[in-house]
Amino acid sequence: MNAEGKNFEAIAKAKADHNKHCPFPPHTVRMNPFEIERMQWEEGDTIAGLVLEADGQLGTGAFRLVCDGMEPPELEIEETDAISAPAEPLVVPVGPVRHGEPSA
Repeated sequence: MNAEGKNFEAIAKAKADHNKHCPFPPHTVRMNPFEIERMQWEEGDTIAGLVLEADGQLGTGAFRLVCDGMEPPELEIEETDAISAPAEPLVVPVGPVRHGEPSA
């Protein structure tokens, strides 16, 4: 079996093992960029149902599966404009002034 086949088999076995122990299925497999090139794969390829991603932090000969339990997806946060208090106090008139009546 060639290196590409061995890596594919190792990734498939790791995925099956992960699924036995984690409620979150993996979605990504990370490998050293050199390993990806050596396998003649490209970042973004799908390997054993997982998206291939380069990770220079991983040593050669290693890979890492990633699931939402390890790295939850970022939530989309709706941005709104904040309403701030006026700089000067508001002056609210009490009503029209009538001549001859006491004023407040």
